[in-house]
Amino acid sequence: MENNFNFITMTRSNSEYTVIIANGEFPTHHNPISCIESASYTICLDGALQASLNNNITPDIVIGDGDSISEILKEQYAHLLLLYKDQDTNDLTKAINYCIEKGINRVKIVAATGKREDHTLGNISLLLDFMTKMDIEMITDFGIFSPISSTTTFESMIGQQVSIFNIDNSPITSHNLKYPLNNMILDNLWKGTLNESLGEWFTIDTKGKTLVYRTFEVKK
Repeated sequence: MENNFNFITMTRSNSEYTVIIANGEFPTHHNPISCIESASYTICLDGALQASLNNNITPDIVIGDGDSISEILKEQYAHLLLLYKDQDTNDLTKAINYCIEKGINRVKIVAATGKREDHTLGNISLLLDFMTKMDIEMITDFGIFSPISSTTTFESMIGQQVSIFNIDNSPITSHNLKYPLNNMILDNLWKGTLNESLGEWFTIDTKGKTLVYRTFEVKK
């Protein structure tokens, strides 16, 4: 078996989805780029518009509060621009709420990591906030974050790095991971990290808000 997974293999299904391009580091790995190219609808945060255009991507809509976009781009892309002036939520939250308002129920987020660690943590945490309202995942240059709240089996590969995070102290049990979890309480972020898959699948048993991260490549 090859020591890498492509984007289609790692996602839960291959039906249509909306991609949100956030304002982190623009992706360079082929999996998040493929995620953008295969999307049926593309939302770009206002601060990511220039980077998207630089990579020959013109979104269907640009969403934000207008603070992170140049006046020139505001004028040139006024027909795509949807501005929310409230400062109670960040631009990524605004874009996800827009999807909920429009009945969009499958969302994949790219370019949400890098640049600033506080933004990265905040963006990743949003997956757990919205997991009950839509099928949502985050694809980075290195792997994929998938929120779950019930027993879930993932396709995998031998040696694939897996990390598990839980925010409500719910017991976690794993199957087919190198370091088994048996009703373990992950009461700190580091406690479920740096695990590995033993084969072509692994299962996580949980009833709480849990985030599963899988790498694209096996790192020795």
